[in-house]
Formats: sequence, structure tokens, C-alpha cells
Amino acid sequence: MSYPSSDEILASSKGWVASFLNFLPGLGSGYLYQRRWKPYFFTITASTAWFALGFFLQGDSEPSQIEQIIGISGLFFISIVTVIEANLAFKKAINKTKAEKEKVISSEKKGWFK
Repeated sequence: MSYPSSDEILASSKGWVASFLNFLPGLGSGYLYQRRWKPYFFTITASTAWFALGFFLQGDSEPSQIEQIIGISGLFFISIVTVIEANLAFKKAINKTKAEKEKVISSEKKGWFK
């Protein structure tokens, strides 16, 4: 029994679900769905760093409306980047698994005597 490769697992997922999960909360949840741990932890680190930067730069004062828009824009940017990356990785995995299956099929001997 052979276990599926990481590309096969990624290709078996739905690309739109991963993109939606990455966009809606903006914290890389789609990477959990795709079982891609490194991009997930990178996204969590980037989001945490963005929150921490805003927290330390704000100090004890109340954030202005411009600062709030900047904070939301940064999280929106992170989520858009993760959506695009997850979709590209899904398409790359689909193409790679298709090429591997075609290679296996074409390498089989054809004819009466195998």
C-alpha cells in the first residue's frame, strides 16, 4: 500500500475552498485544509507581527480612523496574497499529478506480450 504524496493530497483538495478559507478569516485556514504547514505558520507569524506592530506603534492612545484603515488593509493584503498563493499551488499540484499519471500510462508496454 502506498501513501499519497503531498502533491496528490493537495490536488485532491478543492482550490476554491482553500482560497475561501484563506480569504475569509485571513489567517491561513485554507492551508490547514490543504495540509500545508509551512505556509500556514508563515501566515500566522505575519499576521501576529502585523498586530504586534500596530499595538506597539499605537502606544496608549486610541487609534485614529486612518490607523484603523491601515491595520485592516494590512490584514486584507495578507489574505489576498494567501488566496493567490493557495490557488497557484493547487493548480501546480494538479498539473504535476496529471503529468505523472500520463507518464505512468505512456511507460506501460502495449501489445500482447508484456
